[in-house]
This record gives sequence, C-alpha cells and structure tokens, in this order.
Amino acid sequence: MASSSSVAVRELPLFPLPEVVLFPGRPLPLQIFEFRYRIMMNTILEGDRRFGVLMWDPNQNKVSAVGCCAEVIHCQRLPDDRMKIMTIGQQRFRVLDAVREKPYLVGLVEWIEDEPPQKDLRPLGKDVEQLLRDVVRLSSKLMDQPIDLPEDIPSLPTELSYWVASYLYGAATEQQTLLELQDTAARLERETEILTSTRNHLAARTVLKDTLK
Repeated sequence: MASSSSVAVRELPLFPLPEVVLFPGRPLPLQIFEFRYRIMMNTILEGDRRFGVLMWDPNQNKVSAVGCCAEVIHCQRLPDDRMKIMTIGQQRFRVLDAVREKPYLVGLVEWIEDEPPQKDLRPLGKDVEQLLRDVVRLSSKLMDQPIDLPEDIPSLPTELSYWVASYLYGAATEQQTLLELQDTAARLERETEILTSTRNHLAARTVLKDTLK
C-alpha cells in the first residue's frame, strides 16, 4: 500500500518571480513573454493548468524553497505568442528536488498545510482585521484620498491570514516568512505585530500632519 507521503508528492513546473509571493486563494495576473515560460504555459494549458510560483530574491540571487501552486483560470493570447494570464493561488508546497532545469525548471514538491489549531482563532482574526482597517483608514487620511477594502474579506482564520499577508505590499521577505509558517495562530500573531507597528507609525504621522495644518 502506498504511503501517505507518496500521494502528496508530485512533479510541478516552477516559475520563480522576483519579490512576488503568492498565497492560497489570492489572484496573480501575469504577462508571459520569455520563450521558456511560453513553452511552459502551452504545456500546462494542455494538462491541469497548474504551476508553482516561487519568490526569487534578486539581492541574494536565491529562490525560496517554499511556494504556492497557481492555477490558470484565464488566458489571453497576444501577438508574438505572448500571453496574459490570470491565476489563483492553490496549495502551498515545499521543493524537495529539481527534476530538470531545461527548458524550464521542474521540481519534485510536497504539499504543506497548517497544523490543526489548538484554540478558537476567530477572536485573533477579528483583531487582525480591525488593525488592517485602522491602517487603511490612517493611510487614507494621510494621502487625502479614499482607500476601500473589499467587502469579501475572508472570515475563516486561515484564509484571513493568507489574505492579510497578501496585502503587505513591498515586504516580500516578510510575506515569504508568513507563507512558510505552518501555524495559523503564529501567522495571525505576526500579522498583529506588523499591523500594530504600522498603525502606530501612521497615527504618529497623522498627528504631526494635523499639528502642521
């Protein structure tokens, strides 16, 4: 009888992207123009339409070992065989080994999931959501322009933790750390720290702005 681990391991085409971290359930639009990735997309569109997104750190010239599977949900073909695709994040994975590197990278991966929670995480999730709303409200006030959060913010703690992590634009290294965590509570607690620090910083700037008026 096959072990459970063998069922969870598969080959997956891999797409390293500079400072891009994809999370489960989150959209990622891409323009495909490099020849090797056009080959990759044409291949996966004939199969299960899935590939792995890995964050590439250009400063360290290093590709992360943990990424997120992306599923192509829409493809628009452009002149010169270029493509515009829309993808949605699926399961997270860890790369175990490189199967081949030409014409594009293919890895042997295992799926990873969060451990079952040991407590009710909904109160922590509510705190994180409120902090995010505070940050958006203060940012809107500082920039003198409305910033609207979408109405469909996830209510389930794990989905919410991915949603908030995807909202941390410009902090790819921090996002990668959040992606690799396999504990929803730890992810929400780290997001609480980040958002609290951001809120306090924005609040201080808001006070200064009001004082200088």
